[in-house]
Amino acid sequence: MLGSFAAADDDEEPDWQERALCAQTDPEAFFPEKGGSTREAKRICSGCDVRAECLDYALAHDERFGIWGGLSERERRRLRRAAI
Repeated sequence: MLGSFAAADDDEEPDWQERALCAQTDPEAFFPEKGGSTREAKRICSGCDVRAECLDYALAHDERFGIWGGLSERERRRLRRAAI
């Protein structure tokens, strides 16, 4: 998910964010309330051409909230632990 986040390196959004499907949908779906469903956001991510770039960004910037690259914060945490 991208929202209005900018890259840490500069003030402009990374190029991939302009092509992300989530940029064309309601950002609220990507930041569900605790215990809320992530199904709709993950469905959108599954068809997104920049899903890998989004996930890489979230992992590199330690995004702790929302759906990024099709994964929840819990799933990204597991992925980080598995990579160690």
